[in-house]
Amino acid sequence: MCAEKIQRLIQASILGFVLGLAGMGMGGDKLMLQIAFLLQFGMMVMLVIAGLIGWCPGLIILKKIFPSCHEENSSKDHN
Repeated sequence: MCAEKIQRLIQASILGFVLGLAGMGMGGDKLMLQIAFLLQFGMMVMLVIAGLIGWCPGLIILKKIFPSCHEENSSKDHN
């Protein structure tokens, strides 16, 4: 498993968690709805920053632990 794929799995998990919090908020718990909004907004800001300038702190950390998908693909091309 490579860093970029793990990052996408983590993002999907966070979005699922936010969806669960929003669902609890729709059930009447206003605090959960507010937390879901803040998490969703933070995720959106990070994705916009990553899209515009290519800087993503989560991916930087993951690349220190796991290999990059681009390194895997380039090593397969050379074999």
